[in-house]
Amino acid sequence: MSVKYNESTLNRPEGERVLDAKFVFADIPAYIDQLKDEKAWSKNDRNGITLFKSSGVTIVLVALKKSAAIPDNQLEGFFTVQLLEGGADVQVDGQLVQLSKGILAMHPGVKHSIQALQDSILILTHYNAVSTDQAPATVFEPWA
Repeated sequence: MSVKYNESTLNRPEGERVLDAKFVFADIPAYIDQLKDEKAWSKNDRNGITLFKSSGVTIVLVALKKSAAIPDNQLEGFFTVQLLEGGADVQVDGQLVQLSKGILAMHPGVKHSIQALQDSILILTHYNAVSTDQAPATVFEPWA
């Protein structure tokens, strides 16, 4: 397996952090501090950073200011929203889900919108519908 890094950008010139490897550790409190210290947070209603990205999974840490929205989203793969801080509502196919510190999981193709009720931190995970990873899928059944 080759190790993949992000590319430096104008907003993050230090760049070069591992995005895909045999394992990737993400220091969530440090990344939250980084997001809130960057210019994007002071200029915009949101900021985010990719924590992990492979052919099968993308994990993004997102900071949303009060009233910020991710409208009319629909993905081909499975999608989860996990609220770490703050409060947010998610409209899922016309149904309101008030996020608490838990996780909301959606099947592919489900329309949704996210609205921050206060400054909030979320982890968004997208599982591609078809993965090109070489390892076969395994089933984890802790109740069996």
